[in-house]
Amino acid sequence: MSMFCYQCQEAAKGTGCEIKGVCGKTSDVANLQDLLLFVTKGVAWWSQKADKAGIKNPDAEKYIIDSMFITITNANFDRNKIIAKSREGFKVQDELIKELGETPKNAPECAAWRTDSEEEMEEKSAKVGVLSHKDDDIRSLKELLTYGLKGMAAYAEHAYNLGYNNAEVNAFMKKGLVASVDETLGVDELLPMVLECGKYGVEVMSLLDKANTESYGHPEITSVNLGVGTNPGILVSGHDLKDFEELLKQTDGTGVDIYTHSEMLPANYYPAFKKYKHFIGNYGNSWWAQTKEFESFNGPVLLTTNCLVPPKDSYKDRVYTTGAAGFDGCPHIPERKNGQPKDFSAIIEHAKKCSAPTEIETGEIVGGFAHNQVLALADKVVEAVKSGAIKKFVVMAGCDGRMNSRNYYTDFAEELPKDSVILTAGCAKYRYNKLQLGDIGGIPRILDAGQCNDSYSLAVIALKLKEVFGLDDINELPIVYNIAWYEQKAVIVLLALLSLGVKNIHLGPTLPAFLSPNVANVLVEQFGIAPISTVEEDMSKMMA
Repeated sequence: MSMFCYQCQEAAKGTGCEIKGVCGKTSDVANLQDLLLFVTKGVAWWSQKADKAGIKNPDAEKYIIDSMFITITNANFDRNKIIAKSREGFKVQDELIKELGETPKNAPECAAWRTDSEEEMEEKSAKVGVLSHKDDDIRSLKELLTYGLKGMAAYAEHAYNLGYNNAEVNAFMKKGLVASVDETLGVDELLPMVLECGKYGVEVMSLLDKANTESYGHPEITSVNLGVGTNPGILVSGHDLKDFEELLKQTDGTGVDIYTHSEMLPANYYPAFKKYKHFIGNYGNSWWAQTKEFESFNGPVLLTTNCLVPPKDSYKDRVYTTGAAGFDGCPHIPERKNGQPKDFSAIIEHAKKCSAPTEIETGEIVGGFAHNQVLALADKVVEAVKSGAIKKFVVMAGCDGRMNSRNYYTDFAEELPKDSVILTAGCAKYRYNKLQLGDIGGIPRILDAGQCNDSYSLAVIALKLKEVFGLDDINELPIVYNIAWYEQKAVIVLLALLSLGVKNIHLGPTLPAFLSPNVANVLVEQFGIAPISTVEEDMSKMMA
């Protein structure tokens, strides 16, 4: 095989991509991402050693966060950027060695290997991937841990961009990466570390929630416009609110309108962004529909993070990337320097030359039900539960994807009893957020908390209800979990829920290919994780 990757839900044949990624990445890019992860583990090893010696190197911690994010699904397809990042990793390692003043003899290969040759990097990249771990169960646990760390890094980077950092989260990321190259660890050591990863997943989502709300205010219940204006526009996709803020400021008064797409939809809920009159609303749907929606938008698109689908030639010149995102041939907006904002002038000037967006839908959708807003309605919610008006909350958070089998989630939402309420976050909501499901006593039956990291809000809501009803166990609440996953941010959300004691989660549309039969059995036996089946069967189980 020319590559091997099974980190996302769409792994070929349900086992792994061996020739080209279903996501669109070529085999050489896939292998170079494996190499970047290999180098990053070396940085983590040296950085952890420096920590123990009392030497702090913030550049190393930021490098780990950035590099892990680059290797996440549908973020970066640019081989040159990935190679450059690996070379940067060598420099970071050498700086740490210099600060330590020694070269330990027991350094693992990832902390000792160096080259300036691109050819040698390509040769090495084919040897350091997933299958370098021979034992199926050990490989499964190490990959589960690694994918959780990738999701953690994504959230840590968004918080970092807003000036928020958590030393304990950074330390655990290093601990987890070092564990992934420790050949002495067995199942008994790795399984607890996977669950510990979930604990720090809660921490990093709490950190990002704090960063977002202290920077932009708590999300408010908001009706979001789905139509278009008459001015040219810029469509913003991804997750990074700092990028979104800076673009809003730089487009103010230019005659260029701003729209959100996919996971940027929740930007509409934040008070700080509502003052911008040229912020029109949301255009389009989930990430996988972008090949049609970017075409019809007519103006340039800014990808602040994943999920990027390899663009068609017809609009490729209109796709701009920034941060961890990248695609060969697409213009990339550089990082901030010396505390100054990113320079979005190129994409703004491009937009001025484009036609206004082609309207693809009209109307509004309502969102903004993050924890602060829902807890403000707590009395109303509790009364609805006590009176029997609300019998069940159904958490349908997570990711969307291309597979036709994901129509299951639309059908499931439509078939839910009218005394049930959906709690959602992440792009999975696009399977049902435009359905007309009505309300229960003024409480909408679809409560959208926001982006995938806002699954934290759903956990806060559940814990608050547990407290209000005086329950000892979160699983005694009238809440069931039907989670969709696609990539690694969903993995850290799942591990976070497990760390909070949540059991009996239904996971779909398929179980992860990276779970060995034994590891999958542990998750089933200890936590009751189950794959989805049919709408009828799952409805019967969950609504019982």
